[in-house]
Amino acid sequence: MTETKRPILALTMGDPAGCGPEIIAKVLTHPDVYQQTLPLVVGSHHVLRWAIQVIGADAQVVQIDNPSQAVFTKGRVNVIDPVSFDMSGLVMGTIQEIAGRAAYEYLIHAIDLAMAKQVDAIVTAPLSKEAMNLAGYHFDGHTEILATRTNSKKVTMMLASGHFRVTHVSTHVSLRTAIDRCKAPRILDVIHTTNAALVRMGIINPHIAVAGLNPHCGENGLFGTEDVEHIQPAIDQAIAEGLNIYSVPVPPDTVFVRMAEFKEFDAVIAQYHDQGHIASKIVDFWGGVNITLGLPIIRTSVDHGTAFDVVGTGKANPASLFNAIEYARILSGNDQ
Repeated sequence: MTETKRPILALTMGDPAGCGPEIIAKVLTHPDVYQQTLPLVVGSHHVLRWAIQVIGADAQVVQIDNPSQAVFTKGRVNVIDPVSFDMSGLVMGTIQEIAGRAAYEYLIHAIDLAMAKQVDAIVTAPLSKEAMNLAGYHFDGHTEILATRTNSKKVTMMLASGHFRVTHVSTHVSLRTAIDRCKAPRILDVIHTTNAALVRMGIINPHIAVAGLNPHCGENGLFGTEDVEHIQPAIDQAIAEGLNIYSVPVPPDTVFVRMAEFKEFDAVIAQYHDQGHIASKIVDFWGGVNITLGLPIIRTSVDHGTAFDVVGTGKANPASLFNAIEYARILSGNDQ
């Protein structure tokens, strides 16, 4: 796409019994939403109409079969509903098999639209892993489905908010498994993927730091040898390739402050899920964005769950979805 073209974004509803419908309704009834992007929804048109009523907005929900039929204008919300089974038994705000099945089908349809280049990016609302597994889809979450459907072998998660950006060597695995996955080839893959994503975001010669695994980066083997045996070799190789990487692992209790507050780095590579996630939630609990790197398509997402406890109240916060749409726009604008 050209720099001046507004990208077409497929917003997946996620779990239709969760907060996804309401945050989508809030975003797509915002007066400025169509100025820089062309969003459409992949989800239930019935549930979206309900959500628009819940938030007290006024908009026309129009069901379409494919993106070419969409008309993007204020007051109109385009919805592709790929689900062919009866959803009349859906109960809002609860974990249930029917919702997990629908969420999976919404995501698969959006991925296929992006792979066919009928949309420029997908932006996902939260799904329930428990509901999805009840439906027979045994994945850990969005990322694993995306990797499987697109046949992508080297994916990683980036959490982003303003100048804070963190990618992960491992995510949805046990801490024991995460330690086992802290190996130089994987770390180097994440360095490459992170660097490419930052360049695509418009950052010239991005400066990246790699967090250590152990306290104090192991104190030269006193608290563990992974930092010396696996992380340092990956850093050395990246430097040899000409990448702008900080020369040694940085202690995980200081690296995020050095990025977020002092802006020494454009991104940090975390070694496991909570190492990166805890820092990101402290920096921006409501507005953070999850970006899946290493895919042949662009995917951004909210960085929160289904919030079943507030469904139907109109209280769900749309900040993360607004920001996810903005990141999808930026990445689409620099598509190569």
